[in-house]
Amino acid sequence: MAIPEIPDKLFFRIGEVCKIVDIEPFVLRFWETEFPNLAPEKSKAGHRVYKRKDIEIVLRIKELLYERGYTIAGARKQLARGRAPRGADREKVLNQVRKELQDILTLLRRKT
Repeated sequence: MAIPEIPDKLFFRIGEVCKIVDIEPFVLRFWETEFPNLAPEKSKAGHRVYKRKDIEIVLRIKELLYERGYTIAGARKQLARGRAPRGADREKVLNQVRKELQDILTLLRRKT
């Protein structure tokens, strides 16, 4: 599947998202009930307002379901595995990244 280009905007309406991802609005609304990490904000008028991150999640869901043949439950698990760590785990990961960046910086300084 070719990855569609997402326009450089801050917010998108449901119709725009459906056009970009090539799905029907009822499918997108259903996915919102099945995937907790797909939760677009609501405007003051009560309309769904999607961000680029939401569209990327929708594209990933579509890939998992339509191309890779996952069930809803299986796709939900795959998306959960891809989440960033939280709390203490997140701090642990950040500390490891900091250490690795420091090591890289040390190596670069030695070469100059």
